[in-house]
Amino acid sequence: MKIVTTPMCEELVKLVGIKNYNVNKHPTKDDGNLAILLSESKVEIDSIPVKVNSSAQIFESIKKIDFDSRLTDEEILSFFDDYPLAKKYLNNDIKNSIHVKVYSNFLKDTAESMGFVIDDKNYDYVIYPDYLANEVQNETKPLIEISSHSFVSKNPFARLEKRYEILEKLI
Repeated sequence: MKIVTTPMCEELVKLVGIKNYNVNKHPTKDDGNLAILLSESKVEIDSIPVKVNSSAQIFESIKKIDFDSRLTDEEILSFFDDYPLAKKYLNNDIKNSIHVKVYSNFLKDTAESMGFVIDDKNYDYVIYPDYLANEVQNETKPLIEISSHSFVSKNPFARLEKRYEILEKLI
């Protein structure tokens, strides 16, 4: 099997111990016969779509691409050790009373994992990705901008840690 992954998923591929793979931002049939990529990506080859917008999604994505089930849950948990906020929100059942309007699905996943209430009508803050800055100009509540794919680490743990750090200031 010839595996190809995108740069945003390469760290997960490495963590599960896959050694032989190619990296391509837009995988094609020429790159391999199985792609590991973000769930919103579309390709014309067999693929394993993963999500990395919350700690739980990263955990489940690692399990999904660990074909041989070589990693125990404890080993996967250890990958979070250098990312205290990502580890904190891994199994977060805490709910808070802060209502937020969110302008993207990937940020909704992140905000929900931190216990924010997603609310498009009665909200305290507006959370949006940097590429939608023009769409939030008329909002009257405080704006929280989150960097998107172009301006963030390719490492999903580091990327999520930074997003959690920004949003935790609201709590």
